[in-house]
Amino acid sequence: MTPTGLAEAIGRILAALQSQGRLAVGDLPAEIVVERPKNREHGDWATNVAMQAAGRFGLKPREFAELLAPELEALEAVAKVDIAGPGFINITLNAAAAGELARTIVEAGDRYGAGDELAGQRLNLEFVSANPTGPIHIGGTRWAAVGDSLARVLQARGAQVTREYYFNDHGAQIDRFARSLLASAKGEPAPEDGYGGDYIHQIADQVVKAHGADILALSDAEAQEVFRAAGVELMFDEIRQSLADFGVEFDVYFHENSLYESGAVGHAIARLRELGHIFEEDGATWLRSTTFGDDRDRVIIKSDGDAAYIAGDLAYYLNKRERGFDRCIYMLGADHHGYVNRLMAMCSAFGDKPGVNLEVMIGQLVNLMRDGEPVRMSKRAGTVVTMEDLVEAVGVDAARYALVRSSINSSLDIDLDQLTKKTNDNPVFYVQYAHARTKQVAVNAASLGVDDSTFEPELLTHEAEAELLAKLAELPRVAASAAEFLEPHRVARYLEEVAGSYHRWYDNCRVTPLSGAAVEPIHRTRLWLNNAAGIVLSNGLTLLGVSAPERM
Repeated sequence: MTPTGLAEAIGRILAALQSQGRLAVGDLPAEIVVERPKNREHGDWATNVAMQAAGRFGLKPREFAELLAPELEALEAVAKVDIAGPGFINITLNAAAAGELARTIVEAGDRYGAGDELAGQRLNLEFVSANPTGPIHIGGTRWAAVGDSLARVLQARGAQVTREYYFNDHGAQIDRFARSLLASAKGEPAPEDGYGGDYIHQIADQVVKAHGADILALSDAEAQEVFRAAGVELMFDEIRQSLADFGVEFDVYFHENSLYESGAVGHAIARLRELGHIFEEDGATWLRSTTFGDDRDRVIIKSDGDAAYIAGDLAYYLNKRERGFDRCIYMLGADHHGYVNRLMAMCSAFGDKPGVNLEVMIGQLVNLMRDGEPVRMSKRAGTVVTMEDLVEAVGVDAARYALVRSSINSSLDIDLDQLTKKTNDNPVFYVQYAHARTKQVAVNAASLGVDDSTFEPELLTHEAEAELLAKLAELPRVAASAAEFLEPHRVARYLEEVAGSYHRWYDNCRVTPLSGAAVEPIHRTRLWLNNAAGIVLSNGLTLLGVSAPERM
């Protein structure tokens, strides 16, 4: 029996107790939490439902628990129920019920761990969104790994997710990029506020090759416009290819410049004006954002007629909502922390709910280490470490896993030496090797006549089997919490626990008989458990966009 199954059973028991008049009329808890107790000696599962719900029925938690416990113990799957402390309920399953999970997982296959609690939600997830003025740096690479993994997790829980990349192709940074390309083509030093690195020279050479050397005979203003258009497109193409090579595909590439060309900025201002949140002062157009918690009101259109940066933000958010997205999630770098209040104020100004219609995630910095020293500069980009640098050093799987296994709320140090080792110290190797081992065990079992024709879950009584089964049962809960809290690192850390439980089980419980011995039902039953572990590891790795190899 899974924790979800236990939670559903508790819900049915409470409803029955109410219908029998043994429990006062009241609202039953919408969610019943069943989880592993901290001390496994206390049982297989525990619930705090008595602590959570007793008050609404006029009972003390222990009284509520004492009412519920005998009904739980009467369930065929339950061997024992204990009440601890003020009302915690510890549940021990019988071996057959616990072992039945292996069949549940194998029969569910790649659907195990999925859910539908987010069904019907349309969600826009915007991540990476690096300026098209250079290769994706290591911070953007972290967002690529985390964002794509988060999209997979949310989709697995039923949400309709659109992955979106916002190209900042409007404004001063594009002017500096174009001037840098032109300077390179002329053999001049980069402008003081421009961009350097080999990639600038490479793109400049490609523009000259495509348009002919006559481009350099144009006026600087005319030549700069050619380098702007062609250079940005070449950079776009390179960014797209880098992301694809990293296993990240976007559904929408949205160009900031289109907001200005289409009139979306004016449309957003008009909407806010209708809502009474726009005012004019000193020749400028302002958003009265202090009404919604911002530290100051914001200029949208400057007195010279140029749009301020927030104008694009307003138009872009409204565009997303008008495209039908219920939730808009922005994934921003650490240097954007000061933007959060103004974005939430913007959300409120449009009549939406901050934290519901608009969510902002802020990611911290990434540091690459080699031989105990920081890796600071890229051969190609000159001033930053890029996605390509990391992938070249450790490969796509190791890079993605390393970037997603830690909370985005903390800075991350990545040890390149560790990620290239084929040892248990390397977390991605540890998890992938566990999956490969499940496949090799299945191959060896087949060669010795061990098949899945028999499944007797009551035979799975070894302590290592109980530990592994309990750990496998947690994937749906872990995936659901990763989606709820927007924290895909929960999946990675869980997989490392599964790998540890599997390796301990492998060391203690044979799937294949000793040489010359007959194949017994325990061997066939353990093959089911082995295959269930492989499915959980594979499904979890898939949520992270990391491969599940069959051989290592």
